Amino acid sequence: MTKLNPRQREAVRYIDGPLLVLAGAGSGKTSVITQKIAYLVETCGIKASRIAAVTFTNKAAREMKERVGKILGGNASEGLTVSTFHQLGLKIIRTERKLLGLKNGFSIFDNQDTQTLIKDLLIQEHGAEGDQAGIIQQRISNWKNDRILPEQALATAKSPADILCAQAYLRYKRALKAYNALDFDDLIMLPTVVFEHHPEILEKWQNQIHYLLVDEYQDTNSSQYLLVKQLIGVRAGLTVVGDDDQSIYAWRGARPENLVQLQEDFPGLKLVKLEQNYRSTSRILKAANTLIANNAHVFDKQLWSEIGYGDPLRVIRCSDEQHEADQVVAEILDHKLRKRTRFGDYAILYRGNHQSRLIELALQQQQVPYHLSGGTSFFARNEVKDIMSYLRLVINENDDNAFLRIANVPRRKLGASTLEALGNFANTQHCSLNQACGRIGSEHVPEAGLQRLREFRNWMDNIRRQCDGNSSVSGVRQMVRDMQYEEWLNQLSSSEDVAQRRMGNVHFLIDSLQRVMDDDQVGLDEAISRLVLRDMLEQQEEEDSSPDNVQLMTMHSSKGLEFPHVFIIGMEENLLPHRASVEEGNIEEERRLAYVGITRAQQTLAMTMATKRRQFGETINCEPSRFIDELPQDDLQFQGGGAETQEANEERGQETLAGLKDLFA
Repeated sequence: MTKLNPRQREAVRYIDGPLLVLAGAGSGKTSVITQKIAYLVETCGIKASRIAAVTFTNKAAREMKERVGKILGGNASEGLTVSTFHQLGLKIIRTERKLLGLKNGFSIFDNQDTQTLIKDLLIQEHGAEGDQAGIIQQRISNWKNDRILPEQALATAKSPADILCAQAYLRYKRALKAYNALDFDDLIMLPTVVFEHHPEILEKWQNQIHYLLVDEYQDTNSSQYLLVKQLIGVRAGLTVVGDDDQSIYAWRGARPENLVQLQEDFPGLKLVKLEQNYRSTSRILKAANTLIANNAHVFDKQLWSEIGYGDPLRVIRCSDEQHEADQVVAEILDHKLRKRTRFGDYAILYRGNHQSRLIELALQQQQVPYHLSGGTSFFARNEVKDIMSYLRLVINENDDNAFLRIANVPRRKLGASTLEALGNFANTQHCSLNQACGRIGSEHVPEAGLQRLREFRNWMDNIRRQCDGNSSVSGVRQMVRDMQYEEWLNQLSSSEDVAQRRMGNVHFLIDSLQRVMDDDQVGLDEAISRLVLRDMLEQQEEEDSSPDNVQLMTMHSSKGLEFPHVFIIGMEENLLPHRASVEEGNIEEERRLAYVGITRAQQTLAMTMATKRRQFGETINCEPSRFIDELPQDDLQFQGGGAETQEANEERGQETLAGLKDLFA
């Protein structure tokens, strides 16, 4: 507690009612949450098992739990819940699944599973409407985030497009029920529905959670807000930590106005502001404060720092995007030589993933090591998920989730209506989908569909026999050949090269299986389990390790991180702010995104812009971002386009020379 500043201590010690901690960037909010959990246990006598802390990422939850464990020591943190919102929702659903009509072992659909199901339903009902699946999926997700059920959506739909989306929502809900499945949005929405209709269940959970702490509160949607409100009930043991200036997820349902809503729902709400920043120089914070002051605010705050004023912020004008990429890499190499830093001290941030391509090539050309955040993990690729689902079904014929993913991949004319009928039958018979294939009759499914279901089941039984014993991997290879998976990838992929690369991932997966079986002397089922676990561990290690690489990431991905030296590329109108946001009038969210980018920098910040860019095969003229004009001009140093001064160039030259001498010395 002695390491905390006065405002942080106030936030930790206040337990007389609901508390909002308005935590600016780099103000030590994680310390407040972890110390408060320890304070509740050690000083207030609340058992750890009666405390829950929720945040938005697995990594943040894991770090928080580790830090609390170290502070409390021993077994004092046993039973403490530190999880994401979705994990908490899943825990509630698993406990109360019977009230929701779910069988044990229900499936959870990811975005790809959801989109595929919606597409199948649309084709089945409307023929050519399948290409609308992505738009309708987003609409359904927004409805669920706002806690609107299908019947309500249909009742309020007016335009033909609204009616189509609402009907698809109702149809989708029925299909999920038949499949004994949920999607990600259900993990938040369904607990709120259960609590609303079953007060005794809500009371049970309120008695379970005596104190709730919520991180990144500005990112909550309507369903998450309601879940928090329901869980704390009249006890009102609540601390929420958030920053309305860092709310950058409106596109996925986040409502920064939930911070304001708290004041209305809890008139006795106490507000504590954390404004001391432990990350950045005063000049960087002044720029961030000046920029964000252009947004409307309910809560005003000013970040400040004791680190010192710091270097000017540089604005680098480039002739085009190639010059921009080359210039940024040259700047990093020059700065590293002059200041004797590490490559890991530098981050290059951008508005959209497409901006990383030229930077990657320029870094490769100069042999600069880099790490690209947000790349797709091997096991997240569709072709790998397909084959893994087949393998899971090989070792467990009753894996309904795997069955649903691959029953119609590649296409076997097993449409959504056939699978839905099968799912409904399996529910009434309390059996798996695979078992239902052997029991269902033509009174439930048309004869043609019945025939295809039985063919699929018989084929899988045959594959299972081939995969039994020592030659199991050759059975897997035969399975991939039998279903003509390579031809299927050729049909799906945008080019032959893409199809070959995807098929290469399939071969790599099967080779990896063989390697695990040989090295560890285990059977196929154990090898599959180990591969899944290995992937999870590798992702965890990748998150936790920090090798000496330049970091490349979107500004959305950079939230919560910090780097000594930051480059924000593409500071232009229609890039940052993004064209779509300009057209939709969402400039405030784009300004918050620029604010997040600026406040990642600890020591130096450089922003680049191009005079011209290639777009869709044409060269277009670019305008500097309006956000450059909104920064304090006295703190900016312009470079490129003839803006450099003779003195600045000479000073840099002398530093570079000194760096070279040091290197050779």
